[in-house]
Amino acid sequence: MLKKIVVFGGGTGLSQILKGLKLFPVDITAVVSVADNGKSTGQLREDFDIPAVGDISKVLLSMADIDEDYENLMNYRFKDDSSIGSHSIKNLVLTALLDIKEDFDHAIPVFNELFNIKGTVLPLTEDSVHLIGKSTDGCELIGEEAITKSKKKIKKIYYDKDFTVNPKIDKAVANANLIIFSPGSLYTSVLPNLIAPEVAFAIKKSKAKKLYICNLFTQPGETTDFSVSNHVKVINKYLGKKGLDAVIVNDIKISKELLKKYATKEQKVPVYFDKKELAKMDITVLSNKTYIIENNYIRHDSLKTAYLIFSYLMDGK
Repeated sequence: MLKKIVVFGGGTGLSQILKGLKLFPVDITAVVSVADNGKSTGQLREDFDIPAVGDISKVLLSMADIDEDYENLMNYRFKDDSSIGSHSIKNLVLTALLDIKEDFDHAIPVFNELFNIKGTVLPLTEDSVHLIGKSTDGCELIGEEAITKSKKKIKKIYYDKDFTVNPKIDKAVANANLIIFSPGSLYTSVLPNLIAPEVAFAIKKSKAKKLYICNLFTQPGETTDFSVSNHVKVINKYLGKKGLDAVIVNDIKISKELLKKYATKEQKVPVYFDKKELAKMDITVLSNKTYIIENNYIRHDSLKTAYLIFSYLMDGK
């Protein structure tokens, strides 16, 4: 029987990990936050009063078994000044399925059949909710996009209203052999899942090991000056006494040219690998070169990161 993995996250970070993980003999369930309100997704939410489709469609496509032409078609995005804005084909397809089938629970299986999805994708909720961030200077930032763009230090995040958590998440977590928190925005991709009390409770009572794939770079405001252990401590606040069992960390230096680019254009620096602080914590550190360079941008190496995950899972430590 295949080992069961549940991965929490949203957007690019989660998608990058799933591209590699789907190649291994494991049963994958991806739980995706649905509070994104930027660009195409934000406009579709406003027009159709639906949860965010952007992260869901991106994650679904990362788990698809299709050729390059189909993938390029689904990722095609219309120009901003066109009559249909900056929408991507995959967002429009999922929105159409939601309009026809009325909810994700019935729309996603059709998407799965169309694009031969390898695994299960669960939205955190079917409700249309918005994320709110409270900055350390007292500002209330409404919407995921506002939280990210503000570049303010975030003290707390919460939702604009109560909502019903997808009931399938509890069963998936209960049956998991490994629970993973993907790389990506700590406050707008990972924590949006954990601040749902039902999800946090399910994870706490699960016997599965819990692993975090640490970000390669800090994010302005949200995680400025954060080390690996700082990321771990934030997540552990929601996981209870035991907390994370393992963390994957990049331990190979990045070229000066790329470091300068990220520091100048995005105000980002590599997350500091504070080995001594991590050694004081009850956590297994899996370190390696975990990045690749694609089109002069740094991404997690899908295959190598997936191999580290699979090795940890099969070691049973």
